[in-house]
Amino acid sequence: MKVVLASASPARLSVLRAAGLDPAVEVADLDEEALLDGATGATPAAKVTMLASAKATTIARRIADTVPEAIVIGCDSMLHIDGELVGKPGTPEQAAERWKAMAGGRGELVTGHAVLRTADGGIDRAVEGHAVTGVRFAEPDPAELGAYIATGEPLVVAGAFTLDGLGGWFVEGIDGDPSNVIGISLPLTRKLLAAVGVRVTDLWESD
Repeated sequence: MKVVLASASPARLSVLRAAGLDPAVEVADLDEEALLDGATGATPAAKVTMLASAKATTIARRIADTVPEAIVIGCDSMLHIDGELVGKPGTPEQAAERWKAMAGGRGELVTGHAVLRTADGGIDRAVEGHAVTGVRFAEPDPAELGAYIATGEPLVVAGAFTLDGLGGWFVEGIDGDPSNVIGISLPLTRKLLAAVGVRVTDLWESD
């Protein structure tokens, strides 16, 4: 059975590879801002899960006619802090503002997950879920923060930080699943795979 990751995130791919899978990567070209604008009033968990589902559904439909049977995994992560849901900052200025708000505080990394199983040219089964991990941030001094932002890493990741990269120096601790902070919760994904009739250990064997 082919496994497809509906995400361009190298961190998610790395987590899955380290955990025994070697998925193909297909990226869905979605207007995420427009989707979020249409979800006014939804909870943070509902918003990220909606994005994950949209990614996975787009890819499942794309490959259903050419791949006899596949598992498509979609994820989307955002940081919920001070009542605001934030994604990738995009610019050094935005990253600096984010870190001013985050330093010495605590946020929740919320990741939506969708697992779809394709068969006979269509989507056979689909399940969704989300995982939340608390993150306690350090207080980098101005020189440290400037150097970190200059690397470009915080500009392209949810919440302007990583746990498994340079940003890990500025995370005091986490409360919950560490793989979720990196971008995909292994415990939740295992449960979602089981819900569509797939044991994760069978995917190890096929790989």
